[in-house]
Amino acid sequence: MPCRLYLVTPPKIDAATFAEDLAAAIDVGEVASLQIRFKDIDDDEIRRATDVLRPVAQSRGVAVIMNDRPDLAVETGCDGVHVGQEDAPYDEARDALGADAIVGVTCHDSRHLALVAAERGADYVAFGAFFPTDTKSPKATATVDILRWWSDMTIVPSVAIGGITPDNCGPLVRAGADFLAVVGGVWNHPDGPAAAVKAFEKAIAEATDTP
Repeated sequence: MPCRLYLVTPPKIDAATFAEDLAAAIDVGEVASLQIRFKDIDDDEIRRATDVLRPVAQSRGVAVIMNDRPDLAVETGCDGVHVGQEDAPYDEARDALGADAIVGVTCHDSRHLALVAAERGADYVAFGAFFPTDTKSPKATATVDILRWWSDMTIVPSVAIGGITPDNCGPLVRAGADFLAVVGGVWNHPDGPAAAVKAFEKAIAEATDTP
């Protein structure tokens, strides 16, 4: 399956306005999932924003993943949860959401962490950061070698994250990334999110056709 986009919300949004941008982005391209990842807002704000965004994504066949919080993922009707190494343990997340939900795990630049996550049953592993990013302070810097190794090792999907844009995503696609997790590369695009998704699709297609 070709590499697909895994959209991540900016740290803070106006939900109503962002819902329009989200719909526009999804409607023009092949978007696999949306991660709800907010910072420095309380749980009620997360619930309200999720209640606005989740139907926009799910009605278009896009899976909605809650960042960090298995409890909120269940409560707000998300399709899964993404946990970091310092968040809820994988087993706790799986127990909370059940066997059919999506549980993804941050693995930074660690082959060991990725193998452990896959062995426990993670639906995907996320590697990064591949490029400098202003969205958050990365705990590690990853190289394309880890994507190539992972693609050769296992069928568990990989997500590449960290400063990814249409201009720099080609090597990640060619190395075997199954998904590109994108924040600023879509939402901060000068021509808007829909144009960004189209640019990503063009770049992914070109990289897929290039050995």
